[in-house]
Amino acid sequence: MTDARSSPERSPHDVPYDAIVLAGGASRRFGSDKLGVLVEGVPLLDRALLAVSEAERRVVVGPRRVTAVDVEWVREEPPGSGPANAVAAGLRRCAAPYVVLLAGDLPYVAADTVDRLLGAIAADRDFAGAMLVDDDGRTQQLCSAWHRDALEGASARRPDWVDVSMRTLVEPLRVSQIASSGREARDIDRPEDITSDP
Repeated sequence: MTDARSSPERSPHDVPYDAIVLAGGASRRFGSDKLGVLVEGVPLLDRALLAVSEAERRVVVGPRRVTAVDVEWVREEPPGSGPANAVAAGLRRCAAPYVVLLAGDLPYVAADTVDRLLGAIAADRDFAGAMLVDDDGRTQQLCSAWHRDALEGASARRPDWVDVSMRTLVEPLRVSQIASSGREARDIDRPEDITSDP
């Protein structure tokens, strides 16, 4: 169940959260490991990590790479078995009351984006999570913030999430939709996505 909102009602700067950054995709359409590609002079993965710089713990699910900050590395089993399984693997490392999920290929997500998502659920406990939604009404499930206990409860519904969609994982949860601003919801799938106009 969803509810569309444009902004949260309170500042989330005092909201303790852990971050799970998904970095295990095969980059098939890109042709190489896209998370090392520079966007505005910064590797794609490091841009994601900058967006969650206030996290108490940054858990990256994927193969180890060089990063500008310290992170905890984990792999889903088997590797490459989908984002829901990757989220479940990362969630086991989280302890803060809130969890932010972020795909590594969303270069225009910033700390302000994360603040708005966290603020939405910190302001209203009726929502289990908040997701970014683009101008076309598409939700970015991997740009979202959650009450950790709610996400853990959803994850506990299956013994594993191998090749199960993210939509299925979060389907039972009530979600607030937060309108994206500018290029926030834009991901990088192909090399031309980096250079094309906003």
